[in-house]
Amino acid sequence: MRKEEIKKTVRQGYAQVAKGGGSCCGPQTSGCCGIDVTREIGKGIGYSEEDMSSVPDGANLGLGCGNPVALASLKEGEVVLDLGSGAGFDCFLASPRVGDRGRVIGVDMTPEMLERARENAQKGGYQNVEFRLGEIENLPVADNTADIIISNCVINLSPDKERVFQEAYRALRPGGRLMVSDIVLLEALPETVQRSVAAYIGCLAGAALKEKYLAAVAHAGFSDVRIIEESSFGAEYMSNDPTAKAMLDDENVNKDDLRKVGKSVRSIKFSARKPA
Repeated sequence: MRKEEIKKTVRQGYAQVAKGGGSCCGPQTSGCCGIDVTREIGKGIGYSEEDMSSVPDGANLGLGCGNPVALASLKEGEVVLDLGSGAGFDCFLASPRVGDRGRVIGVDMTPEMLERARENAQKGGYQNVEFRLGEIENLPVADNTADIIISNCVINLSPDKERVFQEAYRALRPGGRLMVSDIVLLEALPETVQRSVAAYIGCLAGAALKEKYLAAVAHAGFSDVRIIEESSFGAEYMSNDPTAKAMLDDENVNKDDLRKVGKSVRSIKFSARKPA
Protein backbone atom coordinates (compact mmCIF):
# COMPACT_ATOMS: atom_id res chain seq x y z
CA MET A 1 0.00 0.00 0.00
CA ARG A 2 1.44 3.41 -0.99
CA LYS A 3 1.92 6.20 1.56
CA GLU A 4 -1.02 8.29 0.34
CA GLU A 5 -3.27 5.21 0.27
CA ILE A 6 -2.26 4.42 3.86
CA LYS A 7 -3.07 7.95 4.99
CA LYS A 8 -6.42 7.86 3.21
CA THR A 9 -7.26 4.50 4.81
CA VAL A 10 -6.31 5.69 8.30
CA ARG A 11 -8.16 9.00 7.86
CA GLN A 12 -11.33 7.21 6.78
CA GLY A 13 -11.08 4.75 9.66
CA TYR A 14 -10.66 7.44 12.29
CA ALA A 15 -13.41 9.56 10.74
CA GLN A 16 -15.70 6.61 11.34
CA VAL A 17 -14.53 6.40 14.96
CA ALA A 18 -15.16 10.15 15.44
CA LYS A 19 -18.70 9.72 14.17
CA GLY A 20 -19.44 7.14 16.82
CA GLY A 21 -17.45 4.01 16.03
CA GLY A 22 -15.21 2.19 18.45
CA SER A 23 -11.57 2.39 19.33
CA CYS A 24 -8.75 1.42 16.99
CA CYS A 25 -5.77 0.44 19.10
CA GLY A 26 -7.59 -1.52 21.77
CA PRO A 27 -10.87 -3.38 22.20
CA GLN A 28 -13.57 -1.42 20.46
CA THR A 29 -16.78 -0.34 22.11
CA SER A 30 -20.18 -1.33 20.89
CA GLY A 31 -23.62 0.12 21.33
CA CYS A 32 -24.38 -2.27 24.18
CA CYS A 33 -21.13 -1.62 26.03
CA GLY A 34 -21.00 2.18 26.07
CA ILE A 35 -18.47 4.29 27.90
CA ASP A 36 -17.64 1.68 30.57
CA VAL A 37 -15.50 -0.20 28.05
CA THR A 38 -13.47 2.91 27.23
CA ARG A 39 -12.96 3.48 30.97
CA GLU A 40 -11.70 -0.08 31.39
CA ILE A 41 -9.30 0.42 28.48
CA GLY A 42 -8.16 3.70 30.03
CA LYS A 43 -7.44 2.11 33.41
CA GLY A 44 -5.60 -0.72 31.72
CA ILE A 45 -3.18 1.62 29.96
CA GLY A 46 -2.42 3.95 32.86
CA TYR A 47 -5.17 6.53 33.26
CA SER A 48 -6.74 7.07 36.68
CA GLU A 49 -10.45 7.37 37.42
CA GLU A 50 -9.77 11.02 38.22
CA ASP A 51 -8.21 11.50 34.77
CA MET A 52 -11.19 10.01 32.99
CA SER A 53 -13.76 11.86 35.08
CA SER A 54 -12.09 15.23 34.60
CA VAL A 55 -12.62 15.47 30.82
CA PRO A 56 -15.83 16.00 28.84
CA ASP A 57 -17.85 12.94 27.85
CA GLY A 58 -16.74 11.78 24.43
CA ALA A 59 -13.12 12.93 24.79
CA ASN A 60 -11.89 9.48 25.80
CA LEU A 61 -12.46 7.16 22.85
CA GLY A 62 -10.29 4.33 24.19
CA LEU A 63 -7.81 4.86 21.36
CA GLY A 64 -4.51 4.91 23.19
CA CYS A 65 -1.92 2.40 24.28
CA GLY A 66 -0.51 4.32 27.26
CA ASN A 67 -0.68 7.56 29.22
CA PRO A 68 1.97 9.99 27.94
CA VAL A 69 0.68 12.81 30.16
CA ALA A 70 1.55 10.80 33.29
CA LEU A 71 5.15 10.68 32.05
CA ALA A 72 5.40 14.27 31.01
CA SER A 73 6.12 16.10 34.29
CA LEU A 74 4.33 19.12 32.88
CA LYS A 75 5.01 22.49 34.44
CA GLU A 76 2.93 25.63 34.64
CA GLY A 77 3.47 27.92 31.68
CA GLU A 78 4.74 25.25 29.27
CA VAL A 79 3.56 24.73 25.69
CA VAL A 80 2.43 21.18 24.93
CA LEU A 81 2.05 19.78 21.42
CA ASP A 82 0.01 16.58 21.00
CA LEU A 83 0.63 14.62 17.79
CA GLY A 84 -2.59 12.94 16.70
CA SER A 85 -4.82 14.52 19.32
CA GLY A 86 -8.05 12.73 18.38
CA ALA A 87 -11.03 13.91 20.42
CA GLY A 88 -8.72 15.81 22.77
CA PHE A 89 -8.36 13.48 25.77
CA ASP A 90 -4.65 13.99 26.46
CA CYS A 91 -4.86 17.69 25.60
CA PHE A 92 -7.56 18.20 28.22
CA LEU A 93 -5.51 16.33 30.82
CA ALA A 94 -2.52 18.55 30.01
CA SER A 95 -4.53 21.78 30.20
CA PRO A 96 -4.73 22.26 34.00
CA ARG A 97 -1.15 21.12 34.43
CA VAL A 98 0.24 23.96 32.32
CA GLY A 99 -2.27 26.47 33.64
CA ASP A 100 -3.45 29.80 32.25
CA ARG A 101 0.08 30.84 31.31
CA GLY A 102 0.60 27.63 29.34
CA ARG A 103 -0.84 26.40 26.07
CA VAL A 104 -1.83 23.05 24.58
CA ILE A 105 -1.92 22.48 20.81
CA GLY A 106 -3.49 19.35 19.37
CA VAL A 107 -2.80 18.33 15.76
CA ASP A 108 -4.92 15.81 13.88
CA MET A 109 -5.37 15.05 10.18
CA THR A 110 -9.02 13.94 10.43
CA PRO A 111 -11.54 16.81 10.14
CA GLU A 112 -14.23 14.79 11.93
CA MET A 113 -11.91 14.24 14.91
CA LEU A 114 -10.99 17.93 14.94
CA GLU A 115 -14.66 18.93 15.01
CA ARG A 116 -15.31 16.57 17.92
CA ALA A 117 -12.25 17.84 19.83
CA ARG A 118 -13.31 21.46 19.40
CA GLU A 119 -16.82 20.65 20.60
CA ASN A 120 -15.33 18.94 23.65
CA ALA A 121 -13.08 21.94 24.34
CA GLN A 122 -16.08 24.24 24.22
CA LYS A 123 -18.08 21.95 26.52
CA GLY A 124 -15.24 21.83 29.01
CA GLY A 125 -14.39 25.53 28.82
CA TYR A 126 -10.73 24.93 28.00
CA GLN A 127 -9.30 28.38 27.23
CA ASN A 128 -5.68 27.31 26.79
CA VAL A 129 -6.31 24.44 24.32
CA GLU A 130 -6.50 24.72 20.52
CA PHE A 131 -6.75 22.14 17.76
CA ARG A 132 -5.16 22.40 14.32
CA LEU A 133 -5.77 20.38 11.18
CA GLY A 134 -2.56 18.88 9.86
CA GLU A 135 -0.41 15.83 9.35
CA ILE A 136 2.22 14.84 11.88
CA GLU A 137 4.72 14.53 9.00
CA ASN A 138 4.18 18.26 8.29
CA LEU A 139 3.24 19.90 11.57
CA PRO A 140 1.30 23.20 11.34
CA VAL A 141 3.50 24.87 13.96
CA ALA A 142 6.54 27.14 13.81
CA ASP A 143 10.08 26.09 14.71
CA ASN A 144 10.88 25.91 18.44
CA THR A 145 7.22 26.15 19.47
CA ALA A 146 6.78 23.48 22.15
CA ASP A 147 8.41 22.70 25.47
CA ILE A 148 7.11 19.16 25.27
CA ILE A 149 5.61 16.93 22.59
CA ILE A 150 3.34 14.04 23.54
CA SER A 151 1.76 11.35 21.36
CA ASN A 152 -0.37 8.33 22.11
CA CYS A 153 -0.57 5.37 19.72
CA VAL A 154 -0.43 7.55 16.59
CA ILE A 155 3.11 7.63 15.18
CA ASN A 156 2.84 3.89 14.40
CA LEU A 157 0.13 4.82 11.88
CA SER A 158 2.46 7.03 9.87
CA PRO A 159 4.11 5.56 6.77
CA ASP A 160 7.05 7.97 7.26
CA LYS A 161 8.09 7.79 10.90
CA GLU A 162 11.52 9.33 10.31
CA ARG A 163 9.81 12.44 8.95
CA VAL A 164 7.53 12.55 12.01
CA PHE A 165 10.47 12.63 14.40
CA GLN A 166 12.29 15.20 12.28
CA GLU A 167 9.22 17.42 12.48
CA ALA A 168 8.94 16.84 16.22
CA TYR A 169 12.58 17.87 16.61
CA ARG A 170 11.96 21.03 14.58
CA ALA A 171 8.88 21.98 16.60
CA LEU A 172 10.57 21.52 19.99
CA ARG A 173 12.52 24.27 21.68
CA PRO A 174 16.13 23.47 22.61
CA GLY A 175 16.02 21.35 25.75
CA GLY A 176 12.46 20.29 24.98
CA ARG A 177 11.12 16.82 25.79
CA LEU A 178 9.44 14.10 23.77
CA MET A 179 7.10 11.73 25.64
CA VAL A 180 5.45 8.99 23.58
CA SER A 181 3.31 5.90 24.10
CA ASP A 182 3.20 3.72 21.01
CA ILE A 183 3.02 0.28 19.43
CA VAL A 184 6.17 -1.45 18.15
CA LEU A 185 7.04 -4.96 17.00
CA LEU A 186 9.58 -7.50 18.20
CA GLU A 187 9.53 -9.23 14.82
CA ALA A 188 8.08 -8.48 11.40
CA LEU A 189 4.38 -9.10 10.89
CA PRO A 190 3.23 -11.80 8.46
CA GLU A 191 2.76 -10.39 4.97
CA THR A 192 -0.96 -11.11 5.05
CA VAL A 193 -1.38 -8.83 8.07
CA GLN A 194 0.82 -6.12 6.54
CA ARG A 195 -1.57 -6.00 3.57
CA SER A 196 -4.73 -5.89 5.69
CA VAL A 197 -6.71 -2.64 5.71
CA ALA A 198 -8.19 -3.53 9.10
CA ALA A 199 -4.69 -3.93 10.51
CA TYR A 200 -3.72 -0.43 9.40
CA ILE A 201 -6.71 1.12 11.09
CA GLY A 202 -6.04 -1.07 14.14
CA CYS A 203 -2.50 0.26 14.62
CA LEU A 204 -0.83 -3.01 13.64
CA ALA A 205 0.20 -3.06 9.98
CA GLY A 206 1.95 0.31 10.20
CA ALA A 207 3.94 -0.54 13.33
CA ALA A 208 7.72 -0.72 13.00
CA LEU A 209 10.30 -2.99 14.57
CA LYS A 210 11.32 -1.60 17.94
CA GLU A 211 14.99 -1.16 17.01
CA LYS A 212 14.14 0.63 13.77
CA TYR A 213 11.59 2.86 15.50
CA LEU A 214 13.98 4.01 18.23
CA ALA A 215 16.76 4.44 15.67
CA ALA A 216 14.52 6.92 13.83
CA VAL A 217 14.17 8.92 17.06
CA ALA A 218 17.94 9.12 17.52
CA HIS A 219 18.55 9.80 13.82
CA ALA A 220 16.29 12.87 14.03
CA GLY A 221 18.73 14.35 16.56
CA PHE A 222 17.17 13.45 19.90
CA SER A 223 19.38 12.48 22.80
CA ASP A 224 18.76 10.52 26.02
CA VAL A 225 16.29 8.15 24.33
CA ARG A 226 14.96 5.97 27.14
CA ILE A 227 12.26 3.30 27.33
CA ILE A 228 10.28 3.99 30.50
CA GLU A 229 8.01 0.97 30.23
CA GLU A 230 7.41 -1.91 27.85
CA SER A 231 4.61 -4.44 27.97
CA SER A 232 2.75 -6.95 25.87
CA PHE A 233 -0.14 -5.32 24.05
CA GLY A 234 -2.83 -6.89 21.99
CA ALA A 235 -2.57 -10.57 22.81
CA GLU A 236 -5.11 -10.37 25.62
CA TYR A 237 -7.54 -8.57 23.32
CA MET A 238 -7.27 -10.82 20.29
CA SER A 239 -10.30 -13.00 21.03
CA ASN A 240 -12.71 -10.05 21.37
CA ASP A 241 -11.09 -7.24 19.41
CA PRO A 242 -13.23 -6.26 16.40
CA THR A 243 -10.05 -5.23 14.58
CA ALA A 244 -8.77 -8.78 14.94
CA LYS A 245 -12.14 -10.12 13.82
CA ALA A 246 -12.05 -7.83 10.79
CA MET A 247 -8.64 -9.23 9.91
CA LEU A 248 -9.99 -12.75 10.23
CA ASP A 249 -12.76 -11.82 7.83
CA ASP A 250 -10.08 -10.65 5.41
CA GLU A 251 -9.53 -13.61 3.09
CA ASN A 252 -5.78 -12.90 3.09
CA VAL A 253 -5.36 -13.24 6.88
CA ASN A 254 -5.55 -16.53 8.76
CA LYS A 255 -5.69 -17.45 12.46
CA ASP A 256 -2.08 -18.62 12.59
CA ASP A 257 -0.92 -15.23 11.37
CA LEU A 258 -3.10 -13.51 13.95
CA ARG A 259 -1.50 -15.56 16.74
CA LYS A 260 1.94 -14.40 15.56
CA VAL A 261 0.72 -10.81 15.84
CA GLY A 262 -0.21 -11.31 19.50
CA LYS A 263 3.32 -12.51 20.31
CA SER A 264 5.07 -9.71 18.43
CA VAL A 265 3.20 -6.55 19.44
CA ARG A 266 4.55 -4.42 22.31
CA SER A 267 3.40 -1.20 23.89
CA ILE A 268 6.26 1.10 24.85
CA LYS A 269 6.47 4.40 26.69
CA PHE A 270 9.66 6.30 25.98
CA SER A 271 11.18 9.71 26.47
CA ALA A 272 13.81 11.70 24.59
CA ARG A 273 15.21 15.22 24.63
CA LYS A 274 16.25 17.85 22.11
CA PRO A 275 19.76 18.98 23.11
CA ALA A 276 19.80 22.44 24.70
